[in-house]
Amino acid sequence: MGKVVLVTGVSRDLGRRFARSLASDPAVSRVIGVDAVPPRGDIGEVSFVRADIRTPVIAKVIAKEDVDTVVHMSVIATPGSAGGRGTMKELNVIGTMQLLAACQRAPSVRHVVVKSTTTVYGASSRDPAMFTEDMEPRRAPRAGYAKDVAEVEGYVRGFARRRGDVRVTLLRCANVVGPHVQSPLTSYLRLPVVPTVAGYDPRLQLLHEDDLFAVLHHAVTREVAGTFNVAGDGVVMLSQALRRLRRPTLALPGFAVGSLGSALRSARVADFSPEQVSFLTYGRGVDTTRMRTELGFHPVRSTAEALTDFGATLPRTGGRAERLLDGLAAAFPEQGETPDRPEPLRPVDDDERRVPGGRHG
Repeated sequence: MGKVVLVTGVSRDLGRRFARSLASDPAVSRVIGVDAVPPRGDIGEVSFVRADIRTPVIAKVIAKEDVDTVVHMSVIATPGSAGGRGTMKELNVIGTMQLLAACQRAPSVRHVVVKSTTTVYGASSRDPAMFTEDMEPRRAPRAGYAKDVAEVEGYVRGFARRRGDVRVTLLRCANVVGPHVQSPLTSYLRLPVVPTVAGYDPRLQLLHEDDLFAVLHHAVTREVAGTFNVAGDGVVMLSQALRRLRRPTLALPGFAVGSLGSALRSARVADFSPEQVSFLTYGRGVDTTRMRTELGFHPVRSTAEALTDFGATLPRTGGRAERLLDGLAAAFPEQGETPDRPEPLRPVDDDERRVPGGRHG
């Protein structure tokens, strides 16, 4: 008999699409999708149950469906999508508490997979070149999404200690990008003019949405427990990313970027939190050795390839800014790239040195 998997957060696009893809796996008997509101798109063979994980009703769902594997994807990053910061914190923290309490009481549960994020490491001037899974953030988050994630991971570790018979797989995923992803970072990169923090060029490490689905599927079907950083190969600097995406930029002091971010957040154009501004100042890098050696997962797309696929869906910026960027891209190719019209060097003989203008003199 195959696995019976419960997936939270299926009202959002990533959760819905993952649950649907998982349901097509012959090793999985049933997939139950849970959320407080119904998903908008087609969920295929997924059985949807309308339930709020912040309430004890989730325990009844797990018991009734005889669930043996839980995939928690309900930790959200954007207050606007949740109806405000207070609701977002309840969904993230209280929802996780209730879900883990239900799993603790359910004897059928044997595996819990939690989608976390590298945001838990924060971003500051004191950060190491690469964070490993054993490292702590240099500055503990005091508010916002990063604090929610830190609390969620604390509850997950507590659950793992109380239920030593349950495999717990915690996936700290880098920023996910792709044609269908709506997140603070993708909203930022979609702006017609992208504000940057003057004097800083942060590193970006990305994960393509298809690789997110693949690593979640991999974690569900493999008997591997532990905490794993998950990201595509390599890093890109923000300046490189914006050139490749053909986005005009506006360099501003850090406080001005924060003020502009507040205005954009109020207008629901992009979600600029203080932690987002820190990330756009200092960036972040994570070591993925454990992902490859212990989890046994290898992303298909690198950071640069994930960025390229995301950029293919962006609307053209148009006008003078685009023409200027195209001209600069042609005149100054990026490191490792070659100009479209290379001029090979030709050796000059002694006769040409004597005649002004060479052979054309």
